[in-house]
Amino acid sequence: MVVSGRVLRFDEVRGYGFIAPDEGGPDVFVHANEISDDKSVLTPGTVVEFEVMDGERGPKAFSVRVVDGPPPRREPFAEAGGRPAGPGGDDVLCDVLAPAEFREEVTELLLKSVPDLTGAQLLRVRESLLPLAQKHGWVDD
Repeated sequence: MVVSGRVLRFDEVRGYGFIAPDEGGPDVFVHANEISDDKSVLTPGTVVEFEVMDGERGPKAFSVRVVDGPPPRREPFAEAGGRPAGPGGDDVLCDVLAPAEFREEVTELLLKSVPDLTGAQLLRVRESLLPLAQKHGWVDD
């Protein structure tokens, strides 16, 4: 049965990553050998279709193909106030994220910056940042 989901992360050097199924449930492991498309397009948010089998350590994807690319990237913050500089240096308001989007972006940042964090540590850091983001208006209440 073909399942759809979004790439959570994929490490081209190590040749593996994880997909979050749209139907929910545990993240699905994916190895580079199971991807029919160019591996460089597997960035967080990329929509894929795949089949699932039980692997040694949990669900494993096979016959993976890209359906849609990742969502467009947001402008980086230009200053501590959280407002990116617009064209010509003018300040513009930034997107306000839903809590789930904020958690996802923080998770990806932590995984890239500090890959040896445990899952429990990652969750504690991520959840402690959410009230700060709400306080500053970066996240919907």
